[in-house]
Amino acid sequence: MVRRHPVTQDYRLVPAAAAVWATAAAGLFLSWQAAVLTGLAAGAVGLAAWRRAWWTKTCAIALLISGPVAAAWVGGHVLRAETHPLRLAANEGRSTTLIVELTTRPRGIRAAGFGGHQAGVDHVVLTATANGAQLVLLAPADRWRDLLPGQQVTVKGSLAPPRGGDLASALLRVRGPPIDPQPAPAWQRWADGLRDGLREASGVLDAEEAGLLPALVVGDTDRMVPRIVDEFRTAGLAHLLAVSGANLAIVCGAVYLLLRRLGPRMAAVAAMVALVGFVVLAGPEPSVLRAAVMGVVALLALVLGRERSALPSLATAVVVLVLVDPALGGEPGFALSVVATAALVLVAPKWARALKARGVPGGLAEAIVVPTAASLATAPLVAGLSGEVSLVAVVANLVAGPVVAPATVLGVLAAVVAPLYPPAAEVVVHVAGPAVTWLVLVGRQAAGVPGASVAWPEGWVGAFALAVAVVVAVLLLRFKKTRALVVAVLVGGFVVLVPLQVVAPAWPPAGWKVVSCDVGQGDALVLATDDSDRAVVVDTGPDPGAVDRCLKTLGIKRIPLVVLTHLHADHVGGLPAVLTGRAVGAVAVGPLKEPAWAWREVGVQARARGVRVLEPKAGERFAWPGLEVEVMGPRRPPVAADTNTTVNDYSLVLRAHTAAGRVLLTGDVELAGQAALLGERDLRAEVLKVPHHGSRYSLPAFLKAVRPRVALVSVGTGNRYGHPSPHVIDELRAGGAVVLRTDKDGDLAVLPGNRIVRRRRECKTTSGSGCTTRATRFPVVGRGSRGRCGRWGTRRARGPTTNSNPISVTTSAKRSAMARARSPTGRQPRTCCRRPRPPHRRRLTTWWRSPCSTMACGSPRTCGRTTTTTC
Repeated sequence: MVRRHPVTQDYRLVPAAAAVWATAAAGLFLSWQAAVLTGLAAGAVGLAAWRRAWWTKTCAIALLISGPVAAAWVGGHVLRAETHPLRLAANEGRSTTLIVELTTRPRGIRAAGFGGHQAGVDHVVLTATANGAQLVLLAPADRWRDLLPGQQVTVKGSLAPPRGGDLASALLRVRGPPIDPQPAPAWQRWADGLRDGLREASGVLDAEEAGLLPALVVGDTDRMVPRIVDEFRTAGLAHLLAVSGANLAIVCGAVYLLLRRLGPRMAAVAAMVALVGFVVLAGPEPSVLRAAVMGVVALLALVLGRERSALPSLATAVVVLVLVDPALGGEPGFALSVVATAALVLVAPKWARALKARGVPGGLAEAIVVPTAASLATAPLVAGLSGEVSLVAVVANLVAGPVVAPATVLGVLAAVVAPLYPPAAEVVVHVAGPAVTWLVLVGRQAAGVPGASVAWPEGWVGAFALAVAVVVAVLLLRFKKTRALVVAVLVGGFVVLVPLQVVAPAWPPAGWKVVSCDVGQGDALVLATDDSDRAVVVDTGPDPGAVDRCLKTLGIKRIPLVVLTHLHADHVGGLPAVLTGRAVGAVAVGPLKEPAWAWREVGVQARARGVRVLEPKAGERFAWPGLEVEVMGPRRPPVAADTNTTVNDYSLVLRAHTAAGRVLLTGDVELAGQAALLGERDLRAEVLKVPHHGSRYSLPAFLKAVRPRVALVSVGTGNRYGHPSPHVIDELRAGGAVVLRTDKDGDLAVLPGNRIVRRRRECKTTSGSGCTTRATRFPVVGRGSRGRCGRWGTRRARGPTTNSNPISVTTSAKRSAMARARSPTGRQPRTCCRRPRPPHRRRLTTWWRSPCSTMACGSPRTCGRTTTTTC
C-alpha cells in the first residue's frame, strides 16, 4: 500500500514577490527615495541569506536580484512622475490644452440628488497619457462616457496635483466635451458592441436584475441600482460586481470542461482563446489584465489540480505585473486578488482535506472552504477600506455561490449572441434571470439581518488589528486545549451581543405614531395607522436604500398613500424602494409638475407597478383607522416656473391628526409658501416637520403660529447647504419646542404623551442595513414651569434609558406646583444675581423681555431673550 504524503508548497519565490510589491508600495505612497531604499534593503537581505545559507539558494538569489531591479525600475517611474513638467504645472494650478490618449474606460461617479438636480452620474473618471506622463481626467459625463480606450482627444481644463498612490503626474479637471475625438481601434469597437448588446438584452429583466447581470459578467456597473450596491457591500458580495479571477476561471473552466473530450491539448487551447476573448470583452485595463493572470493561477490550482505549482505561479504573477505596471502595487483590487488567490492555494486545500477526513462529501467540502477561506483572508483589507466588517459574508457567499457560475456563463453567451441575433440573446438572458434574481434576494436578505455589519476602524490600523484577530483565532482553533476556550468566547459573545444589538433595541417602540426616518439630506416621514403593518409615507428621501431600511425596521407592508410633497430629488429618490415589495394604494403629488425629469420618473415607476397617481387639492381629507390627513396647501394656482424656490413654495402641506397630536408636514415651503399659510385660521400643531431641512428661509411669524412642542429636522450630516440654520433652531427653542435632528439623533419616533424615542445608527453604508445603535441621554424642554429665577416655559427632564438598550427615550416635563403658583402681580421680572462682584460694579440679569427701565441701573444691553443691565 502506497503512503500518500500531503502536497507541500514551493515558497522559494514568495520573498522576491513580497520585496517587489513592498518596493512599489513605498514608492507610490512615500517617494522614489523610499522605493530605492526598500529595494536595496531587500537585496541586502537576499545577499546575506545566500552567504549564510539561511534559505535555499534559489530563494536567496531571487531576492538578491529582484530587490535592486525593483528599486531601479519603480524608483525611476516614480521619479519621472514627480519631476514631469505637468506635475510642476499642476502644483501651480495652471490651465492647459492637451492631446491625450485614453487608457481606460470612463467610470461614472454617482452623485446624490438634491433639489432639482437628479441623482446619478454627473462626472466620469478615466486615465490617459500625454507627453509621456500619466493623467487622471475628471470630466463631465455628457459625451465623455461614450469614449473608449485607445482614442485620442483634445482636452481643455485646469491641472491639479494628483491624490497619490499611483503614477499619475497630474489631475486634469476637464471643461466641456471632448474635442476632435479620433476613432477607437477596431477591436475596442467590437468589444464595446458586445457590451452594448449585453446591456440591451438585459433590459428584458427587471431594473435591479438588468443592472446586476452586466456587472456580474464584465464589471459594467453603469446601470446598477444604488440599493443593490449598498446591499451587496453590507452582505460581503461586492466582489461579484467587479471582474476578478473568478470570472475568468468560470469562463475558461466551462470551456475546458465542455471540450475536454477532444483531448487535453485542444481543450487547453480553447480555454486560452476564451481567456483572450474575455479580456477583450471586459476591456484590457490593468484590473482586467490582473484578473487574467490571477484567473490562470486559479485554474492551475483548482481546475488542473497542480497545487505545488500554484504558489510559484502566483509569486511570478505578482513580480511580473508589478514590474510591468508599478501602479498596481497601490491598488486595493490588486491586493484583494492576491490575498484571495493565496488563500485558495494555501488554506482551502488543507481545510477541504480536513473536512473530507471527517466524512464531509468532496463537493460540499470545497463549496464550504472556498468562500470561507477567501472571506477570512480578505476581511482585514475590506475592513481597512470600508470601515466595517460583514458578519454574514461567509454565509451569503455560500448561499450565492452555486448560481454565480451559471449566471456568468449565460451572460457571456448572451453578449456573444447579441450582435448576431438579439432575440436569441434575450432568451438566454431570460434563462439567466432566476439566477440573477436569486443573487438579488440573497444580498437583500443578508443585508437586512440585524447586525449584518459592524463598524471597524479604517485604514492600516483597522486592517492590521483585524488581521491579528483572525490569525490569533485560527491559531487557537488548531490546538485542542484552546479550541474549547475560543468556541466558548465566540458563543458567549453572540449570546451577549445579539440580544444587545437585536432584541434590546425594541425598535420600533410600541405605540409609535410618527417616525422621521434618517435618510440623509432629504425627507421621509411615516404616519402610523391602527394597523401595525399599514402606514402613510410622506416623501421618500434621496436614496432607495435608506427609506427601505426604515420601512423594514418599522414592519410596514401596506401603504395606502405615498405623498410626494414636491418633485425634488431629495424627496422622490427613494420612491422605487417604497413601491417594491409593498402594497401601495396611490401616489399623491402637488400641483407643480417640475422638474420635468422627476415627473416622468414618478409616472414610469407608478405605471410599472400599477399604482395610480393623485393630485389632492387644498381642503381634501383622507382617513384611516387612527389617522386622518388634511391637505392645507398650496391654495394658489401653479405658475410656469421650475426654479428651486418656486417648486419648494408649491409643496403639499399636510396636517395629520394622530393619537400623538397634530402633526404639520410642510415639505420645503419657503417664505412665500409660509406667508400664504398664515392666512389659515389655525396652524397650531404639537409636532412640526421643520420646513426645508431647517433652512434660514423660515418666517418667525409662521413658527410662532404653529407653536410646536416637538420640531423634527430631517437633515444630512455635514451637508454643504448650511442646514439647519442656527437662527431657526433658536427661534424654535425660544418658543419652547424640543428640536431633534436626524443627523445627530437618527431615526425619530413620536409617541402619545409627548414621548420621543430616537434610534441613533452608527455605520458607513448608505442603506444602513445592519448598523449598530448607541444609547445617549439628552434633555427635553417642556412648557409651563418656572426655574428658581422665575423663567417661564422651560424645564429639563431626562427620560428613562436602560444601559442595555441603545434606544433613548425622552418624556416631556409636566407642570410642577411652582408652575401653577402665579405671582400676584402677573409675570413680573425676577432678578437673579450671580456671584458677588466688586461693590462698584454688579451685573444683574432679567429672565424675560421686560423694559430695563424697571431696574434701577444704567443703560440696558439686550441679547436675545435675556436683558443684561450693568450697574
